[in-house]
Amino acid sequence: MVVRIRFNNGPKVRRNYRKNQHLALGLAALLTPVAVMAIVLALWRLSADLRATEFPISMGLFSHWQVWMTGAAIIEFLAIILNRYGNAEPALQEPVEESEA
Repeated sequence: MVVRIRFNNGPKVRRNYRKNQHLALGLAALLTPVAVMAIVLALWRLSADLRATEFPISMGLFSHWQVWMTGAAIIEFLAIILNRYGNAEPALQEPVEESEA
C-alpha cells in the first residue's frame, strides 16, 4: 500500500532585494539641504575672492570655492541616486485588462 500526501500550493516566496528603501529616502532627504549649504559656502568663498566679504577659512583645502562646488555636486548626485533606489518601481508593469460590458 502506497500513501501519497498532496500539499496545496502556498504563497510563492519572493526575495526582497530592496530592504533599506526607507533609509535611502531618509538619507536622500537630508543630503539635499547639505548640498545647498555647500553651494552657499562656495558662493561665499567666491565673493571673498572678489573682496566683497570675508571667508573664515583662509588656508587649506576648503579655502577654495571649487572644492565646495564639487562637493555640492557630488552630494546632490548621491541624493538623486538614493531617491531612485528608494522609489524603485517594477521594470515591467502589469497591463490593465479592459472589461467588456
